[in-house]
Amino acid sequence: MADQGTARWTLISVLFSTVSLSAPLAALLHEAALELYRRDEPTGQVAGDLVTGRVVNLRKTVQLGAITGPVFEASLETERGKGTVRYLLTRQGLELSGISEPPAPHRQPRYLN
Repeated sequence: MADQGTARWTLISVLFSTVSLSAPLAALLHEAALELYRRDEPTGQVAGDLVTGRVVNLRKTVQLGAITGPVFEASLETERGKGTVRYLLTRQGLELSGISEPPAPHRQPRYLN
């Protein structure tokens, strides 16, 4: 992962959250999304000291002003109840993690009948 001096918004940008997002939780969500993106997988599990849940790769790219990146949604169970976080991994953060090109798009086979 990038060094500790990197601004948090460089790695992850939260679009929507119904839970309080601490720095350790943001780092956990970043790592889970980064692995899903690297492996081009649709879903993954997350677990931390006070949180468990599932992260979904929405397989979409969004742009908010100058911030662009792939979007993920986490359904979480915390000590304060259930919640949802929708967020993106920034292109700058992906580059800092050593990922310069997006993975090939996942496509369903096309049949001509």
